[in-house]
Amino acid sequence: MTDDDAFRTVTRAVREEIDPDPEERERLAAAADELVERSEAAVADIGVDADALLVGSTARGTWISGDRDIDVFVRFPADLDRETLEEYGLRVGNEVLPDGHEEYAEHPYVTGEFRGFDVDLVPCFDVESATEIQSAVDRTPFHTEYLRERLDDDSTADVRLAKQFLKGVDAYGSDLRTRGFSGYLTELLVLEYGGFREFVEAAADWHPPVRLDPEDHGTATFGDPLVVIDPTDPERNVAAVLSQDNVARVQHYARELLADPRTDLFFPDPPESLSADAVREHVERRGTTPVAVRFDAPDVVEDQLYPQLRKSLAGVTDELDRRGFDVLRSAAFAADDAVLFAELAVAERPSVERHEGPPVHVRDHAAGFYDKYAEGAAYGPFVDGDRYVVERERNHRTAAAFLRSDALFDVALGAAVEDELSAGYDVLVGDEVAELADAYGRELARYFSPSP
Repeated sequence: MTDDDAFRTVTRAVREEIDPDPEERERLAAAADELVERSEAAVADIGVDADALLVGSTARGTWISGDRDIDVFVRFPADLDRETLEEYGLRVGNEVLPDGHEEYAEHPYVTGEFRGFDVDLVPCFDVESATEIQSAVDRTPFHTEYLRERLDDDSTADVRLAKQFLKGVDAYGSDLRTRGFSGYLTELLVLEYGGFREFVEAAADWHPPVRLDPEDHGTATFGDPLVVIDPTDPERNVAAVLSQDNVARVQHYARELLADPRTDLFFPDPPESLSADAVREHVERRGTTPVAVRFDAPDVVEDQLYPQLRKSLAGVTDELDRRGFDVLRSAAFAADDAVLFAELAVAERPSVERHEGPPVHVRDHAAGFYDKYAEGAAYGPFVDGDRYVVERERNHRTAAAFLRSDALFDVALGAAVEDELSAGYDVLVGDEVAELADAYGRELARYFSPSP
């Protein structure tokens, strides 16, 4: 079998799993139509000139079998003030989804269940173009219109393949936890390259930064590894949230798919959760010193939580490195609680640390440095090269001592993370991190068995 035959065989098998059958399509279409009708009836009761429309993958036919999400947007007049938009939007949402609940993104909306589907009912402004948006969601109807005019049965099938591939390699989703490929970005890439295979072949050869401009807007510049100029808004990079890691990850697996086509790249088995004993075995085998700061997870939405966790992890690991503990690798986990996890190459530092002063010839500063340490307990001051140097007592000989001290709060932390740490936290050292296995066994399995 040639590589082309193998690729077609694999993608055909994947399509059998992910393409919705006619009955599933009919159920979703019926539910979506009824939601739009009910939304417009609720709008009519308010007496405002607005309409409802289906958006997202369900509107474009690019949803995957088993997806249960329906997005309905209610477009209100652009001259409506924000407060009134929010009031009307919630009134319509609660009327259509009486058992739903309110969520908040840029502004409130209602989410709930309808005929077995998960529904988001979102208000937006009915603006003339995506360049005139008053709220980030205002551009979504323009995305739907743009793609519905260009997608056909073949390209929607290729989009589904691309989405499933990106899900399989853990690079799908534009939330700030994943920082992967959004559905809209995936659809644009398949259209731009001309199909799923063409997208994979292109990704395998990307040399970031990569720039694509479907409508040849050709004006704005961006510093991201992948730039796809929004066809409906020339000042926006659709791939702005995409992390460098996920670009590289997709490149790696694109090459794997082309070299060895197989369905497990689309449907990988999840890693088995590590037991506490298995974690201890990894720690012993690696000979490193893992440390973990465990605290109550801040009560914020995920798109706020994960940027704060990443900022806090970077602040902690940068300081551990500065203090000479040599961070080998690190990660952040979150569920009911949250964890900043770092693996250290150096477990303990000497009792003293070298501290360099200014060059002796910088008279005033040098004299100040000398006088500060001359009568103290430090070794020195002495001259090394052209500088005064002392060897002074180290504040924290171990990473655990630093992490348990108030010095932890001197590093750059996310605001909500800092609040939770101030309320109390635990520090786990060495094989004590095995305690994390109950809650984070799969995350630790990925950590100790890393792959692209």
